Amino acid sequence: MTKVSMTVNGTAASGEVEGRTLLSSFLREQLGLTGTHVGCDTSQCGACVVHVDGKAVKSCTMLAAEADGAEVATIEGQAAADGSLNAIQAAFQEHHGLQCGFCTPGMVMSAAALLKDNPKPSEQDVREYLEGNLCRCTGYHNIVKSIMAASGQDVSALAVE
Repeated sequence: MTKVSMTVNGTAASGEVEGRTLLSSFLREQLGLTGTHVGCDTSQCGACVVHVDGKAVKSCTMLAAEADGAEVATIEGQAAADGSLNAIQAAFQEHHGLQCGFCTPGMVMSAAALLKDNPKPSEQDVREYLEGNLCRCTGYHNIVKSIMAASGQDVSALAVE
């Protein structure tokens, strides 16, 4: 067993893990942060995206021990302290960027990383950035629209919802 310590959503967290424990498993099973979803265990779907030291990573392919000492942000840390939605979450709600919700945490976390690096992405930029995130429900249009709306862009020219 290996002791790991990290800051998760601004709070110190630690635990003991086996060497093979994935970050996604540590977050879900030891810290109870079940918003990080595991859909494939092969880095294909993106439902497990979290931020580690400010970079979007698929937590099902990162060992918990690799995040020792890191700053980790999960979907649970995206809302404001009073529980109000952040701009990305609000845009997903307003523009119907989710259906079943399984992929949504990973999409929101990926969107946050994209908008941090590219505050005004084009529709093509968003679509290319999301290539590592799968959604089986929405067809992506409203997800793209939501992300562009969260960036403050006019989305009225995009196709009807």
